[in-house]
Amino acid sequence: MLEILRNAWKIKEIRNKIFFTIFIIIIFRIGSVIPVPYVDVEALKSSAGTSSNEFFNYLSILTGGGLEYGAIFAMSVTPYINSSIIMQLLCVAIPALERLQKEGEEGQKKLATYTRFATVILALIQGVAYFFYLKGSNFLSVDGGWVVFAAFVIVLAFTAGSALVMWLGERIDEKGIGNGISMLLFAGIISRAPDAAVALWGSFKTGQQVAVIGIIVMFLAVIGFVVWMTHAERRIPIQYAKRVVGNKMYGGQNTHIPIKVNMSGVMPIIFSSSILMLPTMILSFMNTAQRSTSFAKVLALFSTQGIFYAVIYFILIIAFAYFYTTIQFNPVEMANNLRKNGGAVPGIRPGKPTSDFISKILSRITLMGALFLSVIAILPIIIGSVGQINISLGGTSVLIMVGVALDTVQNLESQMMMRHYKGFLD
Repeated sequence: MLEILRNAWKIKEIRNKIFFTIFIIIIFRIGSVIPVPYVDVEALKSSAGTSSNEFFNYLSILTGGGLEYGAIFAMSVTPYINSSIIMQLLCVAIPALERLQKEGEEGQKKLATYTRFATVILALIQGVAYFFYLKGSNFLSVDGGWVVFAAFVIVLAFTAGSALVMWLGERIDEKGIGNGISMLLFAGIISRAPDAAVALWGSFKTGQQVAVIGIIVMFLAVIGFVVWMTHAERRIPIQYAKRVVGNKMYGGQNTHIPIKVNMSGVMPIIFSSSILMLPTMILSFMNTAQRSTSFAKVLALFSTQGIFYAVIYFILIIAFAYFYTTIQFNPVEMANNLRKNGGAVPGIRPGKPTSDFISKILSRITLMGALFLSVIAILPIIIGSVGQINISLGGTSVLIMVGVALDTVQNLESQMMMRHYKGFLD
């Protein structure tokens, strides 16, 4: 590994890109600890980490702790991720956007512009919701007639911060290494590692040695399992017929279509966790009297440390994995493209039999990938319940970190190969 890093460091262009990416991440982390005006930071930080505030804790993990400081980058990359997901769904539902998606580079530029506008709108909505949360929880340092002005300043600062985070991510895409938004999300999650280490050490000293050791072993095993499953794929054999064009003969070769087992990535987990956090979000806005009602008790069933939450989480991840695969892959279109190019699956007739065969394989592969995601997501919940340690969101964090790390490694490897250097797998 040291030899690999040394080879990468020798390439001036890659070295400059690494420096630029680190510089952007530093700016992002600085903005995640600079509080906006009129927020009582001490009261906000003292509330963070309590079991009664699980929605806040969930967002704090994704934002790298920016919410705990009421920081300029408190919303982090969540508005951009949500707007990207919404645009993907709209491209399936709206034919005009679907055509735009297939227009190549120009169409992608227009979709990127729409995504930016959607990001700002979502950031504004989330900023308003966060302000009302701060106001309802007495986390503001002003009262009386200054509340309206404070609302304007706080919401504007949060919205501008989200737009700036989006811009920083795009700069990484342009001049840095890897996917910009993913790198910022990775930096935010990894920044929580010292706090997690301190919490584990505290649990270790209080007599929970077996649980802490089990968590560490599970963490290492999950990383290895995620890496293995990320590279796993099902290869559909394809044979192209020979054809003569002019004086040249084309085709006749055998190849394959690679289908990854975990083709949906962490999207099903993000979808599922976002939906399951709605009851907890509603519960967080209730006062002490309202939490004694029957409706509040039903909402309390969705605690991230409960068995009911784990079961629903498991089912939703599988459902969203199938949904995401459906909108990303079209077996009929794949079969038609194969037939147009003279390709066929050995032993399968072209046309509908080929599309049915691909659909059957996709269904099986999606089930395996969905079960993999579900197990990784709920395993920390089960172990946390047994060991009485709150690591219910650890699976999501591990998946995101490992996924971004693998993508970055592949990006570096491809750039090194283009410059005739040995790759990461040599």
